Amino acid sequence: MTDSQLFSTAHQDDTEQSDPQPATYYHLTRAVLLREFLLFIRYPANAVGGIVVALFFFIVLFYGGQLLAGRALADSIEGIVVGYFLWTLSSGAYASISNDIGSEVQWGTLERHVTTPFGFAPVALLKGVAKLVRTFLTSAVILVGMLLVTGTKLAFPPVTVIVVAGASVASVLGLGFAAGGITVLYKRVGTWLGLLQFGFVILVSAPVFSIPWLRALPLAHGSALLQRVMVDGTRLWEFSITEISLLFAIAVVYLLGGYVVFHYATRRARRLGVLGDY
Repeated sequence: MTDSQLFSTAHQDDTEQSDPQPATYYHLTRAVLLREFLLFIRYPANAVGGIVVALFFFIVLFYGGQLLAGRALADSIEGIVVGYFLWTLSSGAYASISNDIGSEVQWGTLERHVTTPFGFAPVALLKGVAKLVRTFLTSAVILVGMLLVTGTKLAFPPVTVIVVAGASVASVLGLGFAAGGITVLYKRVGTWLGLLQFGFVILVSAPVFSIPWLRALPLAHGSALLQRVMVDGTRLWEFSITEISLLFAIAVVYLLGGYVVFHYATRRARRLGVLGDY
């Protein structure tokens, strides 16, 4: 083999090795998780501030309730702690998509997400999941703080809590998707969308035992199951098939419903030519 042939073969090998490989969902997931991690460690004051504010409001609720309700509050403190824990999770999951999309609209970077080979919706969903992982960690810290303040003891089987709380919050991700689509279409609607976070308090404390149809609402059925897990120590395999099936069915229905609203809202924004406007 001549020198020119050797050079040609080596050049061909280098070209083949240097050819860009198409990105996969693994690369997208890794990039989104890394981005969320970097945002967390580079802006620790913001993360710590969120934990402090959440604990502050709980302390005000706890000690203020003791002054007003006394023994009645002490008898129901475990349920309040679990409900507040789920509320912090759901609020973080909802805001992770709706607020993030609103920020992308303001920054003028929304069209970059739309033009990715993955599509806008998968990118937004994975960013929401990444923020949900971070919210789980911060909410766990808040939970520990609440237990120390109240002197309450709760059961915390990790697998059961993650499955039940994760499936409960998945329905809220669907609401966040719908809110994000409305934000893309109508831009500044944060005041109205923020009201829904306060509605989560009603959903978390919904009386599903006396009014069974309320279980069809997001968070309501999951909150009832999480109460049984953390207060009564019920494990995942101790729930009936009907209860678990309903939990996942609600999560899937609201997540798909939110995705449909998001899809049609963004498509209408493209048709009106207002996708990148603010």
